[in-house]
Amino acid sequence: MAQKKGYEVDSWLARPDPRVSIVLLYGPDRGLVAERAKAFAGKTGLPLDDPFSVVRLDGSEVDRDEGRLLDEARTVPMFSERRLLWVRNASGQKALADDVKALTSEPARDAIILIEAGDLKKGVGLRSIVEAADIAMALPCYADEARDIDTVIDEELRKAGMSMTLEARQALRRNLGGDRLASRGEIEKLVLYAHGQTEIGLDDVKATSGDVSGLSFDDAVDALLEGKVGDFDMAFTRHCQSGGQAFLVLSSAMRQLQAIQAMRGLMDAGGRNAAAVVAAARPPVFFTRRKLVEKALERWNSEALGRALTRLQTAVLQTRRRPDLSVALARQALLGIAVESARLAQRGG
Repeated sequence: MAQKKGYEVDSWLARPDPRVSIVLLYGPDRGLVAERAKAFAGKTGLPLDDPFSVVRLDGSEVDRDEGRLLDEARTVPMFSERRLLWVRNASGQKALADDVKALTSEPARDAIILIEAGDLKKGVGLRSIVEAADIAMALPCYADEARDIDTVIDEELRKAGMSMTLEARQALRRNLGGDRLASRGEIEKLVLYAHGQTEIGLDDVKATSGDVSGLSFDDAVDALLEGKVGDFDMAFTRHCQSGGQAFLVLSSAMRQLQAIQAMRGLMDAGGRNAAAVVAAARPPVFFTRRKLVEKALERWNSEALGRALTRLQTAVLQTRRRPDLSVALARQALLGIAVESARLAQRGG
C-alpha cells in the first residue's frame, strides 16, 4: 500500500522516493498539510515562483474543468525538464479523482502531482486511488502530539537564537497542537514579544497567552470585531486603568483574528457558509459567541484580515520598543481595526 503512518511522514518527506510522481497530503490539520506540501515542493528542486515550472490549481477548479489535470500533466515543459502541478483544497471532487486514477495507470513523464486535501475517509475516492498505486504516496497529517510540538518550538527558537525555561515550555505546550500553522504562529508571536532577550521565561508566555494566564479579553475583542468603537474604547480603558497590560489586549485580538482568518480560508476554499465552518471549528467556538464569530466571518474577507493582523504585529513591535507609549500605540492600532470593522459592516464585507 502506497501510504505512510503519521509518525513516518516527516522522515519520508526528508528523502522522497524519486519513483513517486503523485503525492497526496491529507488530514484535519490543514496547517500541517500546507507546511508539509511546501516542504515537498522545495525538495523537487524546481523554482517555486516560476509559473512555467509550477502550476497551481484549486480542487474546485479541476472539478469544474474536467480533464484539466490530465491536460496539464501531459503538457511538455518548455523551460525545464519537468513541472510541478500543485493542487490545493482537494476533497471529494470526482473529476479530480478520475484524473488522478488515469495518471496512476498512465504516469506523466514530465510532471509531479502534489495534492493538498482535507480529512479523507479510508477506502473512498481520491485517497483509495492513491493508496493503491505504485507511483503514488498518501501522507496523513493529524494534530501534533507532544513530541511534534516540541520540535516546532525548537525550530522557532533556533531561528531566533533563543532558549526557553522548562516552566515556560510546559505552559506554552498546553496551548498548542490543534493546527500546525496556528501553533507556529503562537510561537512566532512569543518570540516577537521577547525580542532582544536570549531566554524566554514563564512570564513571557503568560503575557502572550490569555489561556495560560487565565485572563480573558473577550468583551474588548468582541466589541472590536463588531465595530462597536465606543464599547471597545470603554473596555480597553477600563482594562488599562485597572493595571492590565495593553499588550495582552493586542495578543488576544491577534489570537482571535488568526482563528477567524483560518476559518475564512475554509469558507473561501470549500464553499461552506459561516455557520457550517463555525460549527465544525476545532477547538470549538463557545456557544454564546457563535453568532458573533459567524458575523465576523461574513464581514471580514481574507484581504481585510491580513491588513488587520499586519497592523497588530506592527503595534506589538512598537510597544516593545517604546513601552512608555504602549497604551497609546495599542489603542491606536486596535481602534483602527474597530473602525474598519464598522466600515466593512456598512459595505457588507
